[in-house]
Amino acid sequence: MPRIDSLICYPVKGCGGVALNEARMEPTGVRHDRAFMIVDEAGVFRSQRHLPRLAKIRPEITEAGDRLVLSAEGRGAVAIDVDTAGPRRRVDLFGTAYTGIDQGAGAATWLSAMLGAPSRLVRMPPEHERGTGGLTPGTSGYADSCAVLALSLASLHELNRRIAEHGRATVPMSRFRPNIVFDGGDPHIEDRIRLAAFGDAELGYAKPAIRCAVTTVDQATGAKAGPEPLATLARYRRAPEGGVAFGAKFAVVRPGKISVGDAVSVADWGAPEV
Repeated sequence: MPRIDSLICYPVKGCGGVALNEARMEPTGVRHDRAFMIVDEAGVFRSQRHLPRLAKIRPEITEAGDRLVLSAEGRGAVAIDVDTAGPRRRVDLFGTAYTGIDQGAGAATWLSAMLGAPSRLVRMPPEHERGTGGLTPGTSGYADSCAVLALSLASLHELNRRIAEHGRATVPMSRFRPNIVFDGGDPHIEDRIRLAAFGDAELGYAKPAIRCAVTTVDQATGAKAGPEPLATLARYRRAPEGGVAFGAKFAVVRPGKISVGDAVSVADWGAPEV
């Protein structure tokens, strides 16, 4: 039976992850995951696709979500008392309009200096509503699409075996920015899970995770380090709708506590889409 190997939360979209031993799985995913987003002056979200140095920003958030600290090596830190009641402003995520609550001048000044471009930090408001599609519909915060991205160690081992065959350096799991990493089963087992209990929570499969240039960013240094893994994925993981797939996205069917070491109990299997 597969078991959860690691849990990762990304409080600020595009920034570093926080490893967890346990977490509360909410309708929008791991508590506080992608609850914040960095935007430009027009409210358009900033991404590692264009600003890979976002990966160097390390967030820390309290369990209650009322205080956020952002830090980066050589850049110090900024502490933010999280505002959940301030004026709403328009933000743009992949061309769709949502709202966010600006987190103030201190965060904006630090982020603008860190990124070398005018930037603001916003938090999704308590009334945030965003439907996500796929086989199992759901909701999410400021994630690219669905609430949860899961990936198995077996899938990474298979990818790295293929990368090594071509004499290139293997890649770490951090390149794929998963929320749940689990151990056990064959490569790409996550593609076949349709409904499963992860600890006390239940997740339903939505769709394959189509990968982009962010996977070529070294998450430790914030520098592009391509062409892997995309070059190798293109040889064996092409998706019917275009692009390459690695990992699977899930919607939260039943919230609950989830911990490292929990069994992944699959209630329904399906045929892989890739």
